[in-house]
Amino acid sequence: MKIYTRTGDTGSTALFGGGRVPKHHPRIRAYGTVDEANSVLGLARSHLQAHPGADLAEPLLGRLQEELFVLGADLATPLDAGPTVPRIEPRHVLRLEEDIDRLEADLPPLKHFILPGGTPAAATLHVARTVCRRAERHVVEAMADEPLNEQGLIYLNRLSDLLFVLARWVNRRAGVSESTWAPTPR
Repeated sequence: MKIYTRTGDTGSTALFGGGRVPKHHPRIRAYGTVDEANSVLGLARSHLQAHPGADLAEPLLGRLQEELFVLGADLATPLDAGPTVPRIEPRHVLRLEEDIDRLEADLPPLKHFILPGGTPAAATLHVARTVCRRAERHVVEAMADEPLNEQGLIYLNRLSDLLFVLARWVNRRAGVSESTWAPTPR
């Protein structure tokens, strides 16, 4: 299989299940941003090598990357195309919630806003979280034009929550204190 096809040279791209759309189409922005979030998770995984939290966080990130591929394929496939690709399902969202609950059990309760940062792994997880939020906004935009799997939107919302908690957890496992922000009265 060749890496280049030349079919996108005119500014359009194919959807799974048929049809072509311009590369600036909201659906393309949505799954392109999901792909970006997946790449940032790959960077976070590389920062986790030999990290105190790698035993739990690294396999979790691997699973999330696989699920983001499912989400990208889901977003790239019109709902009426049939079951041509796996779809994000409620079970994926439930598993994210279980991950959040498990990690939060090891963390002190939030009393202030947390400034993104800490270890390179945690800082990268915060970047992934913000890319995930952007992907969520793009999915909302795309859903205004055409029907998409609603579970994908819910998944992105929960994933960004998980990445926030995971960044806190990674810093805690490394013994790095959180930097907090509280507004100062004027």
